[in-house]
Amino acid sequence: MSALSAIKSKITDISEINGLVSSWKSQGHSVVFTNGCFDVLHYGHVSYLAEASDLGDKLVIGLNSDASVRRLKGETRPINGQNERATLLAALDFVDAVVIFEEDTPENLLKKIKPNFLVKGGDYTFETIVGADFVSSYGGKVATIPLVENFSSSLIIKRF
Repeated sequence: MSALSAIKSKITDISEINGLVSSWKSQGHSVVFTNGCFDVLHYGHVSYLAEASDLGDKLVIGLNSDASVRRLKGETRPINGQNERATLLAALDFVDAVVIFEEDTPENLLKKIKPNFLVKGGDYTFETIVGADFVSSYGGKVATIPLVENFSSSLIIKRF
């Protein structure tokens, strides 16, 4: 398998993620889930995702679709399309799966996979994390990871 094929094999469809996660769990792996737009991948994202992956055995990233990003960020976004964003995320060796979702929040995706850990950046609180109550309801853990200062897609885009 070529390197690019191996990377793309980590990008999975929403209809297939449940089976993949169930297989990992049956093997005793803990699953970490996070989500976002990841429009312009930068050091802050990579640092955050690396720390998130350390919380468990398998890291699943829910990626907002292009249409979802436009609704959340405005008509000029995303800068990079969903397939390119998914490929960049999947290229990180500590990322085990990337799944694109169409809704504005990952709530339905969370209900499908029931991760052991739900992780968001430090700009969120338990009360503002979509799905935090649900994940807590079955014994899952909700965590936040401090943001790396001065790194955001919006700041990078403003420079240009």
